Amino acid sequence: MGISQIALPNGLASTEPRVVLRSCTEARQALYAKYADRIEVNRDLDRSLVSFQANKAEPFYAWFKYKEGFSSRLVDYLLERLAPEPGILLDPFAGAGAALFAARDIGWDAIGIELLPVGFRSMVARQAAERVRSDVLVKEIKKIAGVNFAQCAKADYAFRHIAITAGAFPPATERQLAGFRAYCESEVRDPDVRNLMEFACFCVLEEVSYTRKDGQYLRWDHRCPRTKVAGRFDKGKIQGLPQAILRKLDAMASDLTDRSRLLAPPSHRKGSIDIRLGSCLEILPEMRASSVDLVLTSPPYCNRYDYTRTYALELAFLGMGEDDVKALRQEMLSCTVENKDKVQQLRRLYRRRAKRFEAVQEAYGAQEAIGEVLGSLDVYRRAGALNNPNVPRMVRNYLYEMAFVVMELARILRPGGKVVMVNDNVRYAGEEVPVDLILSDFAKRFGLSVRHIWALPRGKGNSSQQMGAHGRRELRKCVYVWEKPKQR
Repeated sequence: MGISQIALPNGLASTEPRVVLRSCTEARQALYAKYADRIEVNRDLDRSLVSFQANKAEPFYAWFKYKEGFSSRLVDYLLERLAPEPGILLDPFAGAGAALFAARDIGWDAIGIELLPVGFRSMVARQAAERVRSDVLVKEIKKIAGVNFAQCAKADYAFRHIAITAGAFPPATERQLAGFRAYCESEVRDPDVRNLMEFACFCVLEEVSYTRKDGQYLRWDHRCPRTKVAGRFDKGKIQGLPQAILRKLDAMASDLTDRSRLLAPPSHRKGSIDIRLGSCLEILPEMRASSVDLVLTSPPYCNRYDYTRTYALELAFLGMGEDDVKALRQEMLSCTVENKDKVQQLRRLYRRRAKRFEAVQEAYGAQEAIGEVLGSLDVYRRAGALNNPNVPRMVRNYLYEMAFVVMELARILRPGGKVVMVNDNVRYAGEEVPVDLILSDFAKRFGLSVRHIWALPRGKGNSSQQMGAHGRRELRKCVYVWEKPKQR
């Protein structure tokens, strides 16, 4: 019982015959049994709500398609059902701020922590949009309609490429980018209008480039000057920068002119927003205990997505160099195979918080399902059956770092407060990593009660490659609800 035989197909390891791994699932089955009565299908939820998709047509979210987050409609639903009385809300993985702005508009004081400069820049632009006078913006848009940006170009404003973005733009577009930024800096006096105009440029980078975001990578059009571009991907017509910026600015001005289309007019905003740029692994330990009423968040999933590659153009636009991007990749939560462990970094961070550090070590070490998963993945790694040998390290580091996050959230939550988290389970070489159950067990060990593990009616399927090797099995896509018991 708890043992499944998994055949590894020939050819996965060049020197290995067909391998049969006896994969133990006993610890995972026991963990499932422990929380089975908390797992329930919530038919109010669907994939569009727990992703960016439901935001597509909304003002602001339509300006820049930041896909790493949930919808504002999900925030409304969760607040109404779980926390109808406003207080202090925290999102330690704030993204583009869906939780912060939706909660602020109905009276919450919201705190957001975001490490990726792309999300942080989007939130700052939204704050500028809320302050700006639409007539002033329209006036500036009319001014640039006839400007030849190429003639405004200055070397100081040239796009500073990193290796992954080199050759991303046609030469004319490259010069216009430098000219537009120089024009904004010298000619646009209102700081909020300048902010929005530069944000419009930020929003169209992909549109005017040879690239397209494709999962965790940039896909390159065959016409780009880069060598060794795989395939014959044709992006179609590549937009010119002036036309793309004007269309974007016109859409922004239209939304701002019709303020009713925004989440709430300025006079109706009752709460506040505090946005902090940095890693929650470093910021959470500094926050006061019992200082937050609700945590509403979605951390990066343990799915190998490297946001520093997906948003490479935007990061370079924001002035990040090669070393900056590499450092950012390592600073982010370990969700890519390139992340090295943060054990020594966390040990130093908790030097004066030794009891908290030891509590995490104990909780992580006691979680038998983690050892079971890592043991199975390591067998696959040695057999050459993983598409990247660093997958076990990534899974280990991700769960270890999330143990610190869960511990800190339990500490800063007020009695009676809740943590609501959106996350995905993952599978590698047929081995399921029950992230929902492991993190919920951490929460229980740190003093929270597991109220709900809401599963979406439709789970996440595995890839066609995985289906061929392991059959079709859905993974739970969940929203967890944990609560801190009230003091007696």
